[in-house]
Amino acid sequence: MRQQIKLALIEDGEHVRDSIGEFFSAQENVQLVLVAESMEDFLETANAHKTEVPDMVLCDINLPGMNGIEGIRHIRNIFPSADIIMLTVFNDSTRIFRALCAGATGYALKNTPMPELLKAIFEINAGGSYMSPSIARKVIEHFAPARRGEEDMLSPREMQVIRALTEGLSYKLIADRLSVSIDTIRTHVKHIYRKLHVNSKAEVLSKAFRGEL
Repeated sequence: MRQQIKLALIEDGEHVRDSIGEFFSAQENVQLVLVAESMEDFLETANAHKTEVPDMVLCDINLPGMNGIEGIRHIRNIFPSADIIMLTVFNDSTRIFRALCAGATGYALKNTPMPELLKAIFEINAGGSYMSPSIARKVIEHFAPARRGEEDMLSPREMQVIRALTEGLSYKLIADRLSVSIDTIRTHVKHIYRKLHVNSKAEVLSKAFRGEL
């Protein structure tokens, strides 16, 4: 039998709060120890030691007063061992990364089915993490190398120019190596800048040395 997880809920929407509370109260492996409609209410109750220490805090972002992301550090100060799942309608990258950087362990959208949310709570309590599939995709896309269209693909000749630049060759020496004019090299460099969205040779070299080409 799974251990019972102590859960706290912070949600200002009465209907959502009641639905989530009713679902988790019916789970034999979950004990709902605190329900609050604002971050201020939650912190006041917690600071007054009127609640058991939660293992998990399920928190909305768009709360009245202090929002959920701002409240993460306060929750962590009071309950440092508690995991925090943001439950929200927002799926924009800014809020996702602000929440994760602030210390959230999970990020779920409010249309997540309750059984899936229950599964997420157990996964996180076991040491894992959880993100709704669409949120996970945004995180993956953020860290994936940028995709370039065909018009932004470097030509073999442009790659030769870049390799020569990494060797420290001047435009004249590159022109001599490739048997073309200096003006042709300048044209290649101009195209390289445009395709890589940079404005200087230093930026090109930085990308080259980081393996981004």
